Amino acid sequence: MAARSMGCGVQRLLSILHGHTGPRGWLPSRVSPRRRGASRLPGSTPAAVDPAQPASYPTLSVLASRQPAAFWGPLARDTLVWDTLYHTVWDCDFRSGKIGWFLGGQLNVSVNCLDQHVQKSPESVALIWERDEPGTEVRITYRELLETTCRLANTLKRHGVHRGDRVAIYMPVSPLAVAAMLACARIGAVHTVIFAGFSAESLAGRINDAKCKVVITFNQGLRGGRVVELKKIVDEAVKHCPTIQHVLVAHRTDNKVQMGHLDVPLEQEMAKENPVCAPESMGSEDMLFLLYTSGSTGMPKGLVHTQAGYLLYAAITHRLVFDYQPGDVFGCVADIGWITGHSYVVYGPLCNGATTVLFESTPVYPDPGRYWEMVQRLKINQFYGAPTAVRLLLKYGDTWVQKYDRSSLRTLGSETGGICIAPRPSEEGAEILPGMAMRPFFGIVPALMDEKGNVVEGGNVSGALCLSQAWPGMARTIYGDHQRFMDAYFKAYPGYYFTGDGAYRTEGGYYQITGRMDDVINISGHRLGTAEIEDAMASHPAVPETAVIGYPHNIKGEAAFAFIVLKDNAGDSDVVVSELRSAVASKIAKYAVPDQILVVKRLPKTRSGKVMRRLLRKIITDRAHDLGDITTLEDPSIIAEILSAYQKHKDKGAAGQ
Repeated sequence: MAARSMGCGVQRLLSILHGHTGPRGWLPSRVSPRRRGASRLPGSTPAAVDPAQPASYPTLSVLASRQPAAFWGPLARDTLVWDTLYHTVWDCDFRSGKIGWFLGGQLNVSVNCLDQHVQKSPESVALIWERDEPGTEVRITYRELLETTCRLANTLKRHGVHRGDRVAIYMPVSPLAVAAMLACARIGAVHTVIFAGFSAESLAGRINDAKCKVVITFNQGLRGGRVVELKKIVDEAVKHCPTIQHVLVAHRTDNKVQMGHLDVPLEQEMAKENPVCAPESMGSEDMLFLLYTSGSTGMPKGLVHTQAGYLLYAAITHRLVFDYQPGDVFGCVADIGWITGHSYVVYGPLCNGATTVLFESTPVYPDPGRYWEMVQRLKINQFYGAPTAVRLLLKYGDTWVQKYDRSSLRTLGSETGGICIAPRPSEEGAEILPGMAMRPFFGIVPALMDEKGNVVEGGNVSGALCLSQAWPGMARTIYGDHQRFMDAYFKAYPGYYFTGDGAYRTEGGYYQITGRMDDVINISGHRLGTAEIEDAMASHPAVPETAVIGYPHNIKGEAAFAFIVLKDNAGDSDVVVSELRSAVASKIAKYAVPDQILVVKRLPKTRSGKVMRRLLRKIITDRAHDLGDITTLEDPSIIAEILSAYQKHKDKGAAGQ
């Protein structure tokens, strides 16, 4: 289903840059008392946009790339509620790693996400909590969410949390988890949401890196019909966390858990508190949250996001990319433990006064129709899900999709956490090409780099995807280690931000992400992204999922090993494997054909749906005895399943020699 064109949204955006709101009041001017007398910002005069120019995507793209202050200044002024208006729109230098937006400004993120909407429409629905069992959804109004947030904020203050303190949130998707994030923002504390599927060891590592003072958790979690013992995991983790002073324990189930000397019954304490809490006025570049990357080895890497720039970018991309309109029901099914959940479940939609869905369950519980049954029941207008989930559901065919009424849907998207390249916004009626990121968002200036670090010009070219200009929503540093931040994102191509991805640019200037640059194998001197092979194999109608791994080869240097999942009705697997070899040869080249193809029932994934390729690599290189931490796996029993299939594959190969 194609997304709607964004021509009207672009016109409303242009009207703001002229200094007045659009016909439907998009991003209305909300001048707080301390802003009313503010003078216009440098570079943000209406003359910054020529009134004679059409309200077009190219016009705005040029403005955002060439005059960032003229583009972002008016948007920030009229989108966000400020205590004190900023004096400098941006001050950024990629060579030194300096990134600053809306300097001198003061605001509170929770006020932008809650108070302003409560003043206008207190009984509007903020959250629809789609609980694990279908048909048991709970609706939370903006008034209720504000009161819950304030009670939780006051509870945090009573237990010694002050401005700048770090708070760990180890909770599944729920209204209370959202309130915990906003409560931290309200009092100026820094939250770090840790995915409620990480092991005690992973949890402790993140808590210790951030030096958190408090952990907020549930007694248990529910996901896919299973109980997750969250409190027990926290108990084990905090044994190794000397900075933790309190563990605030809420209840998702009626089951009792052991309460120790650090533990505080959260609901009981919140009931004692005032439902009003004065918001802390925060600087634009004060820390809003830390978010740790998943799946990496070594020390945890806590990316820092700050207040105003992050909130503005989340709100603007939520509105324009998804064509959000007042009254829509926005359904992003990401977990709040990931950046996608932060941006497009919580902060972006709530800043825009939207109704946002909180999805607690899994795509296949109680059956593979769960997403579409939910779309029908909640009348969701925008659906934003992970590509891995879509690939999983392909295995079950179209019947589960067609069973339900999806007529409420206007926009479908596959997720990322701070959208930089997307089909929309665009010119009115502009084309959308399936599976392609396509158009840079306003203020995003991509550059493709070759292996020598030179910019690749023109169309029909590939290279390392870099961004040449700062944008408001980008991370500012790695907590406690700015040099690591510089090395990770700016060292490879000085003066540019390196995304880690490779990309292809078409003759028309559209961008196609070709895969992670570190997932490149060298077959007989040919450098090839494993994602290219996966894409070629995934085009086969019987193959919903693939994972291609490089491994050492005596002659070629490296060779490709493909794990494939077949649909239940795929037929003869040997025939499919033969067809896959032909498909790769014809779509890429003969040298790209995997040396080995192994059919498995499923791929090893984290609870967020990410394929754990490092485990597959260790299995095929006979290092299965040293898999490392596998506690983030959705189902650890899959390892034995794949090992068994691999052993049979090896035995068959040996017998045939």
